[in-house]
Parts: sequence; structure tokens; C-alpha cells
Amino acid sequence: MPAKRERTERYDPRKHKSQTDWERVARLTDAEIEAAVASDPDAAPILTEAWFRKATWMPPLTKKGVFLRLDPDVVAWFKEGGAGYQTRMNAVLRAHMLAHRKLAGRRKGVRTKRAKA
Repeated sequence: MPAKRERTERYDPRKHKSQTDWERVARLTDAEIEAAVASDPDAAPILTEAWFRKATWMPPLTKKGVFLRLDPDVVAWFKEGGAGYQTRMNAVLRAHMLAHRKLAGRRKGVRTKRAKA
């Protein structure tokens, strides 16, 4: 008898009332926001104009649909991780590809980074 599937619901923010005091947030000045970010050790740094001038846009890679035959235990193991198992499979394959490109690049001068758009 097949295992019973467990039903889960996705989080829907429309069904939950925010606990954020949005009126207080709206009253904050830019200086107050910058000070709060600077004092928070977990916050990412505020991006400056210089950062944006130096940044380069990298277009997202488009996925290509393929039919791939895999061992059942490999598929089961990835599916045990829940939703996004195909994305995780892709990440493992990408890491393997980049590691081998890097090794080959040391011998043959192969590029390891994506081309700029």
C-alpha cells in the first residue's frame, strides 16, 4: 500500500495580520533607517551609488526542459527534502560542473565564469 501523502498549505500573507507598526515605519527618516541598519550586526550594508555604478547586471539563466533517467533511490533522496528538489538537483549538477571546469581550466585555460551580457 502506498504511503499516505501529507497535505500542507502554503503560507498566505493575506490571511495573517501584520504585527508591524507601518505608521511608525512611515515616519522614520532616511537617517534613522541608516542608523538602524548600521547598528544591526545581521543587516547587510546599505548599497551606495558607488556600488551601483560598479555593479554589472547578470541576466538570469533560462532553464531547459530535459528528460532524464535517474536511479529511483537518487530521486527519492532529493524528494525527501520537499518542494524544490529539482532545483537542488540542478544546484548539485552545477557545482559539479563548475568544479570540473575549474580543474580543466588550470590545464587548458577554460573560463569558469558566466559571460557578461
